[in-house]
Amino acid sequence: MAIDVRDDLAPTGVLRASINLGNPVLAQGTPGQPGGVTVDIARELARRLEVAVEFVCFTAAKQSFEALTDGRADLGFLAIEPARADQVAFTPPYVIIEGVYAVPDGSPITTPAEADREGVRIGVKEGSAYDLFLTRTLRHATLIRSAEGVDVFRDEQLDAGAGIRKPVEEFVARTPGTRVVPDRFMEIRQAVATPKRHPDTTIWLSEQIENLKATGFVAAALKASGRLDAMVAPLSD
Repeated sequence: MAIDVRDDLAPTGVLRASINLGNPVLAQGTPGQPGGVTVDIARELARRLEVAVEFVCFTAAKQSFEALTDGRADLGFLAIEPARADQVAFTPPYVIIEGVYAVPDGSPITTPAEADREGVRIGVKEGSAYDLFLTRTLRHATLIRSAEGVDVFRDEQLDAGAGIRKPVEEFVARTPGTRVVPDRFMEIRQAVATPKRHPDTTIWLSEQIENLKATGFVAAALKASGRLDAMVAPLSD
């Protein structure tokens, strides 16, 4: 690794990692003691850079993204989205997560396509990867944004609530009268993101992520945090 990559990625001498504690698949714990696959990856990247790591924690992807764009963080962990790609650079994905809907038991919605109809209201977590995806792809349904998609679905008696599969399944398990639409409406590709850097920095980061996948590091981190609902992303061609 050239020294300029370290200086470019961690100009303060500390790798400041933006962690989204609002996504329990990727991060758990508290701001003072975060854990999970993203925390493990950030620590390992800092070790390879030979710098200290500092965690800047948030409860939503939107906040985590803003920390990257306003200079409070050097790298973060976000879903690959075209709406974000003009401001940050992405590595290849390290994990893949499925987005699904929760609906009332008596709902006629049995597939994701059936949710995209006039008059259908879908709860979604504002600024999340699935908010961006559904904003881009839905043609007829209306999105109702809130702090949590499934909560606003329940509280306002909407037609559907969007979210990550495991948390949605957990919501349905504790919420009588609801069920999960089995098929995913999107595949969320989670990657490491940084503010636009020197090309060598993005190349180095991408190589590290591919190595962490290939050596089993990502799989072990997911297992250690008990999050087997995410799949390790395939190696890039």
